[in-house]
Amino acid sequence: MSCCDLAAAGQLGKAGIMASDCEPALNQAEGRNPTLERYLGALREAKNDSEQFAALLLVTKAVKAGDIDAKTRRRIFDAVGFTFPNRLLTSKEAPDGCPDHVLRALGVALLACFCSDPELAAHPQVLNKIPILSTFLTARGDPDDAARRSMIDDTYQCLTAVAGTPRGPRHLIAGGTVSALCQAYLGHGYGFDQALALLVGLLAAAETQCWKEAEPDLLAVLRGLSEDFQKAEDASKFELCQLLPLFLPPTTVPPECYRDLQAGLARILGSKLSSWQRNPALKLAARLAHACGSDWIPAGSSGSKFLALLVNLACVEVRLALEETGTEVKEDVVTACYALMELGIQECTRCEQSLLKEPQKVQLVSVMKEAIGAVIHYLLQVGSEKQKEPFVFASVRILGAWLAEETSSLRKEVCQLLPFLVRYAKTLYEEAEEANDLSQQVANLAISPTAPGPTWPGDALRLLLPGWCHLTVEDGPREILIKEGAPSLLCKYFLQQWELTSPGHDTSVLPDSVEIGLQTCCHIFLNLVVTAPGLIKRDACFTSLMNTLMTSLPALVQQQGRLLLAANVATLGLLMARLLSTSPALQGTPASRGFFAAAILFLSQSHVARATPGSDQAVLALSPEYEGIWADLQELWFLGMQAFTGCVPLLPWLAPAALRSRWPQELLQLLGSVSPNSVKPEMVAAYQGVLVELARANRLCREAMRLQAGEETASHYRMAALEQCLSEP
Repeated sequence: MSCCDLAAAGQLGKAGIMASDCEPALNQAEGRNPTLERYLGALREAKNDSEQFAALLLVTKAVKAGDIDAKTRRRIFDAVGFTFPNRLLTSKEAPDGCPDHVLRALGVALLACFCSDPELAAHPQVLNKIPILSTFLTARGDPDDAARRSMIDDTYQCLTAVAGTPRGPRHLIAGGTVSALCQAYLGHGYGFDQALALLVGLLAAAETQCWKEAEPDLLAVLRGLSEDFQKAEDASKFELCQLLPLFLPPTTVPPECYRDLQAGLARILGSKLSSWQRNPALKLAARLAHACGSDWIPAGSSGSKFLALLVNLACVEVRLALEETGTEVKEDVVTACYALMELGIQECTRCEQSLLKEPQKVQLVSVMKEAIGAVIHYLLQVGSEKQKEPFVFASVRILGAWLAEETSSLRKEVCQLLPFLVRYAKTLYEEAEEANDLSQQVANLAISPTAPGPTWPGDALRLLLPGWCHLTVEDGPREILIKEGAPSLLCKYFLQQWELTSPGHDTSVLPDSVEIGLQTCCHIFLNLVVTAPGLIKRDACFTSLMNTLMTSLPALVQQQGRLLLAANVATLGLLMARLLSTSPALQGTPASRGFFAAAILFLSQSHVARATPGSDQAVLALSPEYEGIWADLQELWFLGMQAFTGCVPLLPWLAPAALRSRWPQELLQLLGSVSPNSVKPEMVAAYQGVLVELARANRLCREAMRLQAGEETASHYRMAALEQCLSEP
């Protein structure tokens, strides 16, 4: 067969076999086209390549352009099969006088025709061609060659057809298609726009896998899109606003993209725009805020003005959407605005290196207060039928972020909403799987196509814990929370979360939010112990909580890096033990003895004697483990010392147990080895409180203290109460 015949075969698409014309069209009239059937027969009976080419040419003459339907395509496939296209695709030599790619072009054309059938597009013989097809996207050649362009079009049609099958995206990613598409787009050769469209589809279908397989190439595309976005002066900047969120990596955005993205958004949002132009920009900004916090916003005047603009726009959108009853809420846009408001809350509460100046903070707090009022108004209208909708979850989340920092304003409205919040949190707690799914839906709603990270926890209760911690200090809100059953819910939640940290679970894979949530629960319980002691005594859930604290602390104090949680558990347990001292569980049981031994370990290891250069006397200093977190720990430590002191007279077995631990002896030894001037008055008071109660409670304790030079030490530190107690028989 001549090269001219091959070239003619390469133009099969113009007669209905090229991919671009393989769309279903008019069906044949009743009865098949006899001429076509004869030529298909010849195609089936072809004995060599030349006969197959000739038959294909005859088929194209019998089938008018655009007049091929699915059944006809299937008959052509039945006649040709995969063997012949396979040979064409792998052919490395073309007939004399023909371009190198002519045989491969015909093979791709046939394959694209077959891929118009979804069943064939998922055929293993198509899927195993993905690596070969991907190489065609980046192959070099004459950009003006019509046959090569047609081949590229057919290649994209094949890959797009595969992507449309259920398992197609996974096969394309494994076959190297993502990298090839990135390179094709960055090369800006023929069909680069098709490469971008297919990339968008693959990222939407399997973002994590795409980034895992082709991160460097995808980052290169992101950098290119960011530069285009920064330079765009026409309507393309709005299109890029919609594209860019899909190309932001699931972890963090490369810093080299920050400037371009921020500059592009500043130009858009600083202009007077319609909602369809502004909303994609707000969603892109929200995605960046979710991924990078405020790192992508430059420091200085321009950055602070831009951040203030973002938050103001977000608050206006929230109020417009939620204050008007009956207005259709664009939930994806409002959820994006929530993310920007969270960024505003974080920056307004940041003391060091905040992007905002104080007047800007005051102004933003004012507008955010109005927006939060609109959120509360919306949530008050939510019926039980809507409680499981992702937008409600997103609205509770932003309210939780606000209450974590501010509870004094909108107090009346917050109190009015508290019963709903307790019921809502209880509903999602009891249906934890649905809560996790809601978190995923919220992330998909506006922030990102990725799975939520630790900043988007899947239970509503964790979102509300910081706010409830503040509210339990106030009489009115606390009474509402107690009336609605919040303490019982919190106990159940604490016990459930505690199970995640117990032996047998890999705590290394737990997000930090789990431990932070446990600590916040402890703070809430501490507030209740102080402000509502009667509740602790009468509610059975606190007895269960006390049992868990007692059995858990001994192992917890031995674990590295968990000192702050241990401090919370120890202090809470000691304070509750004072209130529950008559409980059988605290009458010298193994669990109670183990708990107090662990509490003594926590309290006794906080300080050590440290030598100072040029001085014969050591000074009292923090232990290395305590030193780095003492700012967060010291209040709990002093409260724990006070609570232990209060437990001694209530539990007769405790003083002998403390003596066996040698804590009072070692404490006096420590004080005797350091300079009294290095011990702060509040430390002296805390130590004296414990020593006095132990001495009063037990004669053997008094004797042991005297043997440890207790009277002399008491005199040096002006511990009058201890000195008097030890001087008595």
